[in-house]
Amino acid sequence: MSRTVGQVRADVEEAGRWLAGRVVRTPVLRSPVIDELAGARVLLKAENLQHGGSYKMRGALRAVGRLASAGHTGVIAQSTGNHAVAVALAARQHGLAATVVLPVDAAPTKVDRARAAGARVVFAGTGVEERVAVANGLSDESGHPVIDAYDHPDVIAGQGTASLELIEDAERAGTPLDALVVPVGGGGGVAGACLAAARSGIEVYGVEPVGCDSLARSLAAGVRVPVAPAPTIADGLRPSCVGELPFAIVRDTLRGVVRVDDDEIAAAFRLILTEVKVLAEPSGAAGLAGALRLPPAGESRTAPTSDRQRTVGVVLTGGNVEAALVARLMAPRSADLPGEGVAA
Repeated sequence: MSRTVGQVRADVEEAGRWLAGRVVRTPVLRSPVIDELAGARVLLKAENLQHGGSYKMRGALRAVGRLASAGHTGVIAQSTGNHAVAVALAARQHGLAATVVLPVDAAPTKVDRARAAGARVVFAGTGVEERVAVANGLSDESGHPVIDAYDHPDVIAGQGTASLELIEDAERAGTPLDALVVPVGGGGGVAGACLAAARSGIEVYGVEPVGCDSLARSLAAGVRVPVAPAPTIADGLRPSCVGELPFAIVRDTLRGVVRVDDDEIAAAFRLILTEVKVLAEPSGAAGLAGALRLPPAGESRTAPTSDRQRTVGVVLTGGNVEAALVARLMAPRSADLPGEGVAA
């Protein structure tokens, strides 16, 4: 795939056909309590139940598979965790060596999963620039290509298949989506969602933690704007800058970005666990937190013209979370869902 910015929905559809039978077609879940809170029908795509515990498996498997077909014997990846785990698992499936570069403060669960998949784990600082430099150096030494976590056309197309499946399943159920909400780290997933939703009339929203809002700031400025990521429980949503290719795809197609704080993410996490009965990591729960802050249907460009209920799709991107964090987030507390609003 070399069309880069010229990517279209057909790229996601092609990836979907290739991935069929190789990844789990994860279920779409729903809760009356969440519907009432959102004032809409909310369909949750449970990618926390995907191989490797996240939708990152889709993009990693697509990218690794193409590299294996091209004759490569190894791959390198850097991420805060889920992409590294997915690349390690995909490499093992294709008989390739894998080296993954993780931050020194990576979640132990994700480190253990990468090692269990047979990857060599290298630690590098806490920022993405440090990891990228180390990954590129390892690539120069070994000749193995780097599979970027979000700035890679195969990864974007693969991640987009989760959104495509959600769109298709909603249509089959007679509840077509009016809006689609995806958490944003480097932007690969939301770029894939924009491709999957192309020409459908579905509004696509990204969700970023407050202080980790490179995409929102970039859209406002018209150019990519780096940030110094603020602390957040959503460890997978704190790259310092949205990817170049994802930004080129979403800048004219994304409806907006919802900023959410840790209290909102924690509240969404509890809702998913108690009402839907599945475990999503905070980075995945951020999608629901954002969906609960979408503008009312009457303010949406795709508000239903009849009396039918508005339908909002949310991709629960992952479920790899530390047991100690689960215990802390589930500790009794009283909290509403404060919001930061939408950056158009």
